[in-house]
Amino acid sequence: MVGSRQSVPSWLSAATTRVDFEENVSSMTSSSEQHHYEKALPDFNLGFGERAFSAAGAAAISAILVNPLDIAKTRLQAQAAGVPYQGLCTACFDTNTMLPDLRSSTSSTRAVLGSEPMCPQDCNRYKGTLDVLYKVVRQEGFARLWRGTNASLALAVPTVGIYLPCYDIFRNSMEDFTTRSAPNLTPYVPLVAGSVARSLACVSCYPVELARTRMQAFKETQTGVKPPGVWKTLLEVIKPVKSTNLLQNLQSYRILWTGLGAQLARDVPFSAICWSTLEPIRRRILGLVGDEASAPCILGANFSGGFVAGILAAAATCPLDVAKTRKQIEKNPARALKMTTRETLLEIWRDGGMKGLFTGIGPRVARAGPSVGIVVSFYEVVKIKQSYTSSSRQD
Repeated sequence: MVGSRQSVPSWLSAATTRVDFEENVSSMTSSSEQHHYEKALPDFNLGFGERAFSAAGAAAISAILVNPLDIAKTRLQAQAAGVPYQGLCTACFDTNTMLPDLRSSTSSTRAVLGSEPMCPQDCNRYKGTLDVLYKVVRQEGFARLWRGTNASLALAVPTVGIYLPCYDIFRNSMEDFTTRSAPNLTPYVPLVAGSVARSLACVSCYPVELARTRMQAFKETQTGVKPPGVWKTLLEVIKPVKSTNLLQNLQSYRILWTGLGAQLARDVPFSAICWSTLEPIRRRILGLVGDEASAPCILGANFSGGFVAGILAAAATCPLDVAKTRKQIEKNPARALKMTTRETLLEIWRDGGMKGLFTGIGPRVARAGPSVGIVVSFYEVVKIKQSYTSSSRQD
C-alpha cells in the first residue's frame, strides 16, 4: 500500500495505548495487541486516495469557516496596492439613506461656497479587520463575506488533497531513509517534506488561487449584478492578452500563473516553518499524555500544534503574501508578467515601509492559526477512523 511504513510514525510514538472512538482506552500488554495497534495506525494501511479524501474534508471545513478573514486580509492588501474602494463611509451612507433632502441641500451649499466635503479623505478607506467586515456586511450584504468561497473550495480541496497525503508519504519515506542512514538529519525531514509537497500542490492549482484573490479583492460596483465566478474571472484575466495566433495564445496563458513565484516564495517557507514547528509540539503533547492518548487527546494535540505553527508561519511570511496579492491583482498583463517578487517587495517597501510589508497581518494570522489547526486535526482523526474501519473489515 502507498505510504506504508514498518515503524510507528514519530508523532505517535509516545502514544502507547490503543485508541477507539467510543473514548475507551485499553493498555496493550501483549505483542499481538501491539501488532494490531500498529496495523490500525493510519500511516500503515491507508492509500493515497483515502488520505486525499481525509484532507479534502478538512480543507472544505476550514475554507468555509475562515473565508471572512481571507476577505478582510485581501481587501486591506489590495487597498494598500492602490485599489480604490469608494462609498465606504458609513456616516455618508447613513446620511444618503435617511436624509436625502438634507444631503442634496448640503451638497449644493458646498458646491456654491467651495467648502470641503463633510467626510475626511481617509473616510473611504478600510481601517482594519473589523472595519472591513462591518463595511462589507453593511454595504454588500452578509453573504458577501463568503465571496470567493466556491473558489476557496475549488482550490482547497485539490490543493490540500495533494498536499497532506504527499507530505505524509514524503515524510514517511524520508524518515525511514534518514533513520537507517543519517539519524542526525531526521529532525529536518518535516521541513523538507512539507516544502516539496506544498510546491507540488501550489503549481497544480495556482490559476484557481489567482481567481480567488481577484474575486475577493474587487468590490462589485453595479447593484443587482451577480459578481463573476471562477471561470469568468479567469477568462477576464486572459482576455487582454488573447490573439488570433494559436502559439501566442498558448504563451499568453502564462498570465494564469502570474505571481506563482511569489506564491512559492510564500508557501514553501510557510510550510517549512509550519511543519518543523507542528511536529515537535504535537509529539511533546502526546508525550505528556502518555498512556491516556484517547481520540480527543490526539485531536487536541494536532489542533494545538497546528494553531501555534500556523500563527508563527503566517506572521513570518506576511511580506511575501502581500507581494503575492499585489501581483495577482495587477491589471496590466505586461507589468504583471515582467515584475519579479523582489521588485514587488521593493515597491511595497517604497510605498509603505515596514507597515506596508505587513499589511493584513492581523486577519492573516487570525485565519492561519485555526485553519491549520482544523485541517491537521481533522485530517489525522479521519485517517485514524478510516484505518479502524478498514481494519475491522479485514478482521
